[in-house]
Amino acid sequence: MNAPGFSPTGQPLSFDLVSVQSQVLYGRVGNSVAVPVLESFGLSVAAVPTVLLSNAPHYPSVHGGAPPDAWFCGWLQDLRARGALQALRSVQLGYLGKPAQAAQLADWLSQLLATQPALHVLIDPVLGDYDHGIYVADGLLEAYRHHLLGLADGMTPNGFELARLTGMPTNDVGDVVAAARSLLVGRTRWIAVTSAAPAACAENEIQVVLVTAGQAYCFTHGRDAIVPKGTGDLFAAALNAGWLCGLGLQAAVMSACEHVVRAVQRTGQAASAELLLPMQIVAGECPRPLPSASRVHVQPLYSHFSSRDVTHA
Repeated sequence: MNAPGFSPTGQPLSFDLVSVQSQVLYGRVGNSVAVPVLESFGLSVAAVPTVLLSNAPHYPSVHGGAPPDAWFCGWLQDLRARGALQALRSVQLGYLGKPAQAAQLADWLSQLLATQPALHVLIDPVLGDYDHGIYVADGLLEAYRHHLLGLADGMTPNGFELARLTGMPTNDVGDVVAAARSLLVGRTRWIAVTSAAPAACAENEIQVVLVTAGQAYCFTHGRDAIVPKGTGDLFAAALNAGWLCGLGLQAAVMSACEHVVRAVQRTGQAASAELLLPMQIVAGECPRPLPSASRVHVQPLYSHFSSRDVTHA
């Protein structure tokens, strides 16, 4: 594959972030939405697919699947072997194709964290949602619990996934805060719960609840009539990018909500079958978080000092 005379002796290509999640040829889910969002913030991204599909499975036909275990493990190890992760700032995990990937990722992350302890790890523990129930491979719930949860700095489950991960009720915002706080173990310092307690909010609203050891905030924004696939992946990518670009955690969540609101509105206006990104991203005009247009509102639930509160140096 090398050109004649080529010798890989120069400086290695360096990445800010490794994004490990699903990838589709057609559509905007997983890496296919996360990568353009992350790159719009000026971040260099290595995209590792956990599954490679023609499109999301809700279409009449779908082709592809999870890579062989040896390939998946080899991709992760070869990124280190090429020296591409020396300046790595973050690893972001999303949809996993099978339980074995959780164990492989845990080993790989542990190796990275041993030499790069400041690495920011975000995990979106994709399991399912209120509309469709569990839609991942059998055994992934236990794989997340056993291998990955304690390795995350932050997590972005939806309300359905939070209930499955914790086994706790999530009927109202108070329940969501208590359940999220039970996941603050190991490295984990914050949980941002999307579609939180939908039965406890207005019919035309969506809640996102941010929880740290000493603080909790509820963000609300309007609910659109359409529900395109990929909004959770967009939210996680925009949140992580905002954090890496220097926003405080609350501001990063606000910016991520704004990205989702704008994307869904643009998708609806275009009557698109797939999620469309905000125009600032499409035009390459978004090196920093989108300015708020008062579409998203935040309410502190309570706050008190804690040594584990999340701050930026």
